[in-house]
Amino acid sequence: MKEKFEVFIKKYGFSYLVVIIFLISNIYLNSLAPRIIGNTFDALEVDGFNKDTILYYLGMLILVSIIGFITRFIWRYLIMGNSRKLECYLREELFKHLQTLPVEFYQERKTGDLLAYGINDISAVRMTFGPGLANITNSIGMSIIVVLSMSQAIHPKLTLYSLVPVPVIIYLMIKIGSLIRRRFTIVQENFAAISDRVQENISGIRVIKAYVQEKEEVEKFQILNDNMRESNIKMVRASSLLTPMMELCFGFSFMISLLYGSSLVKSNIISLGDFIAFNGYLTMIIRPIRSIGRVINISQRGMASYKRLDNIFKVKSDIVHNTGDPNLIDIHGDIEFRDLTFKYKNAEEPVLKNINLKIERGKTLGIIGDTGSGKTTLVDILLRLYNVDEGMVFIDGRDINDYSLSVLRENIGYVPQDNFLFSASIKDSINFSRDIYSDEEIEEATKLSLIYDNIVNFTHGFDTIVGERGVNLSGGQKQRLSIARAIIKQPNILIFDDALSAVDTKTEDKILDHFKEIMNGNTGIIIAHRISSIKDADEIAVMNHGQIIEKGNHEELLERRGHYFKIFKDQYKEEAEKVENEKS
Repeated sequence: MKEKFEVFIKKYGFSYLVVIIFLISNIYLNSLAPRIIGNTFDALEVDGFNKDTILYYLGMLILVSIIGFITRFIWRYLIMGNSRKLECYLREELFKHLQTLPVEFYQERKTGDLLAYGINDISAVRMTFGPGLANITNSIGMSIIVVLSMSQAIHPKLTLYSLVPVPVIIYLMIKIGSLIRRRFTIVQENFAAISDRVQENISGIRVIKAYVQEKEEVEKFQILNDNMRESNIKMVRASSLLTPMMELCFGFSFMISLLYGSSLVKSNIISLGDFIAFNGYLTMIIRPIRSIGRVINISQRGMASYKRLDNIFKVKSDIVHNTGDPNLIDIHGDIEFRDLTFKYKNAEEPVLKNINLKIERGKTLGIIGDTGSGKTTLVDILLRLYNVDEGMVFIDGRDINDYSLSVLRENIGYVPQDNFLFSASIKDSINFSRDIYSDEEIEEATKLSLIYDNIVNFTHGFDTIVGERGVNLSGGQKQRLSIARAIIKQPNILIFDDALSAVDTKTEDKILDHFKEIMNGNTGIIIAHRISSIKDADEIAVMNHGQIIEKGNHEELLERRGHYFKIFKDQYKEEAEKVENEKS
């Protein structure tokens, strides 16, 4: 986080110097007003006062006000504008940083919490370095100049006695400020919980309605909402103490000023104009010190958010981008796993154990196994979504860590099992990897994935908006659109991760027939729960509890009567009986 601010200051540091110049000018001009008013009253006390003198002072007062307005506008415009630039910059940097973080990070963090970072926390930091910084610099500058004017131009003892309550005010503001920071942190955490609950409910609204859980979800949300209300009330209760305390303390300041100041006027130590000017200065100093209370409120929120953001920026991905051998710019498709053992961070047991596989270029590997057997983790490692030690995974005879992430992933077409689609048009969804494909290439990809006929029947055709997460499409349509998104890249390695589970068997057979045309001599990996999806693969690996327990083609595995045959028997009971009869 510190480095982000250093970059920002280097870019906009000069404008802050301009701010300081105009700020000091504005403070000095404002400090002249009480003195001019005091001189005016002194001039009015003189018998037969000079009218021109009064007009001169009034003219000076108007001129000071106009120039003060201009200088104040300039410095506030610059500092507020810079705070908005900072907000935009930090939000962009946060978003870029989130793109680099590993999958484990998103498995540990909730979406609502991340939304709070990008909205509330950055806004709180912006308030600190915008209104907060503006008020604190103005308050400190104004307080110094006003106190000097009060003590030097009028009476030092009167100034000292009148400002006795100020240290008490500052002490109370600091104590209350730390309390505000703690309570604001709780507010942010409750905001994150509410955001997460809303996001989950919107995403899962169909499940909620299907299970008639609307009332229960509202009750759960009400608990979170009550927590949010209570935390805000506690924070407001703390921040609300500042203003009454300051008003009380400044009441004592004015009481001292009136009692002691009037005695000085009566003794002719100071003039009536000086006394009026002094009270004008005292009124002026109330505003900056009151602003300090508001600044402490803002800054404590900002510091709480700064620490939260700093914790996020400190999270670094152990999967480094843009590294590797710069000469490796292409992938042909030979893949080999050598004694691969892998476990997730903080996990006790490995999820993959001693995996040995070799997939030659142009061949297709089918992977089947029970849920949780490690099938998806295997291809996640191939995409380097997780780090793997050297000497375990090789592509074209080179260690996978020798390839940069961009080269590796650009040469792999991936159809994930969740078929995530962004809220965009069908055309843009297919164009997701690169916006370079022609309409003809897009149409060809949709024909190969067997979704073309569905698209042309939509009212807006390829311009149809799929909705958030593809909500406007059926499960099978989302899968086929995801396949089109992957194959339009013409990748050297194509991975289907249970990508045909939502289509019917006839559509599945047609897509698999097209699969040979799609691959055209490239490498394919098909993960599936249905044997129909992988039976024509050149080799099939059967996984169980993170290990490969069987390997071979469809016929060889049926002959062995092992785990694969058991799956086959569960899915194709009649055909399995025929195989058993033939064997006997």
